[in-house]
Amino acid sequence: MTKALPDTIRFAGASLGTHRHVCAFFNGAENAFDVLAPFICDGFQCDHRAIHLVGADKREEHIARLRCEGIDTEASQRSGQLEIRSTVDTYLQNGRFEQDRMVEAFTALASGNADAKYPLSRIVCDMDWAADGQAHLQDLIEFESRVNDLWSQHDDVVICVYDLAKFGGDTIVDILRTHPLVVIGGILRENPFFIPPAQFLKELRARRSGKEEQSVAAE
Repeated sequence: MTKALPDTIRFAGASLGTHRHVCAFFNGAENAFDVLAPFICDGFQCDHRAIHLVGADKREEHIARLRCEGIDTEASQRSGQLEIRSTVDTYLQNGRFEQDRMVEAFTALASGNADAKYPLSRIVCDMDWAADGQAHLQDLIEFESRVNDLWSQHDDVVICVYDLAKFGGDTIVDILRTHPLVVIGGILRENPFFIPPAQFLKELRARRSGKEEQSVAAE
């Protein structure tokens, strides 16, 4: 059976179609929120669920920004329409990033498994946590590719917010290649650098294998 076309959602000056997995590159939290705010507010007006993954140190600032946009954060959290989660608690349980667990977590966030009170979820993920150490980056990049297969089954929107100042060029390139849509300069675009998961994961694993062989040869 062919999947029905999802309802149109506006974000960053363009309309989201069948692809709903977006990487958004910004210069700082303020720049990011300026672009995200209309998308977030529209979600409340459409009675969509808002799930925001933010750093624990940014929680109060994020809530203050939402309130400045006229969102009743306390009432929305009580009703379940707004959920604000810690990025570390979500991504790094016991200090570890586990891809399979995260696939299960994002499956649970998708509308098909959420409270039927809201037709879909708009998920905004602050990715600053991944910049704090190199240990998680390769697994994160692989997960970002894998999650496309999951997201193709749902109409929910997930925005992965990356601060350009906090990630190296090689990481930015890989992140870019794992998202079908990208926000650069505050504008949403189809991503010409996107590589489908099966192809990207094959390339990534070959790259890892090559590095491991070089490491063994150097010993």
